Amino acid sequence: MDLGIRDRTALVAASSGGMGRAIANALAAEGCKIAVCSRDAGRIATAAEDIRNAHGVEVYHAAVDVSDLDAVETFVAGARAALGPIDILVTNAGGPPAGKFDDFDAGDWRRAFDLNFMSAWAMIRAVLPDMRKQRWGRVVTLTSTSVRQPIDGLILSNGVRAAVIGMLKTLSSEFGAENILFNNVGPGLIATDRLRGIARKRAAAAGVSEDEMIAKLAQGPALKRVGRPEEFAAVVVFLCSEKASYVTGTSLMVDGGLVKAV
Repeated sequence: MDLGIRDRTALVAASSGGMGRAIANALAAEGCKIAVCSRDAGRIATAAEDIRNAHGVEVYHAAVDVSDLDAVETFVAGARAALGPIDILVTNAGGPPAGKFDDFDAGDWRRAFDLNFMSAWAMIRAVLPDMRKQRWGRVVTLTSTSVRQPIDGLILSNGVRAAVIGMLKTLSSEFGAENILFNNVGPGLIATDRLRGIARKRAAAAGVSEDEMIAKLAQGPALKRVGRPEEFAAVVVFLCSEKASYVTGTSLMVDGGLVKAV
């Protein structure tokens, strides 16, 4: 299926590995020009080169801490100068630390807010002028199934990611008439470093191995397995496409049936 986004410029944050890299790779396979970033300069350079070699598209990359708002603005400006106006934005950032309410102070909450909310806000603000001028845009935020069903032991993520959804829903109303679509995708148990980190902490508390904990967690979804980054990316790319032209303001869970809410 031709998704209608060939030669569009797509910016994907936190894309040196895991879901971000899978999304960037899938968008490149559709013929998009790609801008990618990560805090790790070496890993993002490698990811950019791999995407360029695999798909023959233009790729811009930079080392960026997305919680640094000035760095986000500089990255978007660099991507625009290299590739042209931004048509597609996928916001992404590593999750805040696992823990319970008593484990965190005000500074922890501010850092979580900067990482997961303000980074998305800054990226959206930076790309909106391009999208408004073109009267075409796709913004997809990556959050978590916690926006539908809070996850025990992840209070920072549960709190902050819900705020992202509130912003996104409002933006979908404000800019819908300009053909700029805002959607959210919540990953469930996807095989990433983040999942392994959570499993490692829970395994230590339970006195079992990391692999045993992942196997236990995998019994939660209806599909009884952990998802692949490529499976997650396919859904995100659809929402970034021309084919999703009547979908906005929604949160779609890609979780293998993990969330039990109707």
